Amino acid sequence: MERAVARLASERPVVIFSKSSCCMCHTIKTLFSDFGVNPAVHELDEMPRGREIEQALARIGCNPTVPTVFIGGERVGGANEIMTLHLNSSLIPMLKRAGALWV
Repeated sequence: MERAVARLASERPVVIFSKSSCCMCHTIKTLFSDFGVNPAVHELDEMPRGREIEQALARIGCNPTVPTVFIGGERVGGANEIMTLHLNSSLIPMLKRAGALWV
């Protein structure tokens, strides 16, 4: 299942593993949307094998498992890591390098 996570994580410049009922997931998705980024969002609670994917995320070190953000195919982290990157002005350049932002 870890290979499936890697495959999903590399399908777009930004990939978010989320749960539709998670407020922090909503916050992170809104942040990217406000930047004009169109991430691939995988709502684990709405996917047939979502529980297995969540367990695979835990095995690769995602704690908590949602939200988990991949940029350029690399795991960046969860809400804390994304907000830290945003606050220290590192997130926008990272998104540009990954091809998720053009301006």
